[in-house]
Amino acid sequence: MESNHAIEVFAALSQATRLDTFRLLMEHEPEGLAAGEIARRLDVPQNTMSSHLAILTRAGLIESERHSRSIVYRAVVERVREIASFLVQDCCGGRPELCEHLVAEFTPCCSPMEPSHA
Repeated sequence: MESNHAIEVFAALSQATRLDTFRLLMEHEPEGLAAGEIARRLDVPQNTMSSHLAILTRAGLIESERHSRSIVYRAVVERVREIASFLVQDCCGGRPELCEHLVAEFTPCCSPMEPSHA
């Protein structure tokens, strides 16, 4: 990821409603949420939410798909990987063992689920 694109991503997330929207969509991966539902959950007028969704879309953080009369938005998880990688690409001066604690923080939320034995 180039610095200019990273700045665009950070600028899109630097507003509270957009950050909350992105986090809400990450929470609802992979099914996503309809635009009206996002606005309702965040208590934001739909026209205002449309503007926020457009900014997040231009930054490549979310994408939309029409389902009947609704537009469903989803987070672009790959963009999260790209921005995280951009932030830590030079981490620890080439000594990855120093960054183990950082990587470990992502493990609980992202580990594959073990099959349940009932």
